[in-house]
Amino acid sequence: MLEFFQQYGGSLIVGLIVLAIVVLIIVQRIRERRSGKSSCGCNCAECDACRQAKKKRG
Repeated sequence: MLEFFQQYGGSLIVGLIVLAIVVLIIVQRIRERRSGKSSCGCNCAECDACRQAKKKRG
């Protein structure tokens, strides 16, 4: 077991750091959504995604 940690210790540490960053980003997004914030600025006239969705609908 000790050999495993000696051989892959660096990779495990980097993997745990990346995992922690991803978890923090997800938690932040959930908190923003719950508080009413989102990436949408509610200005559909200026939003490319909204304009494209309207064109598809007809």
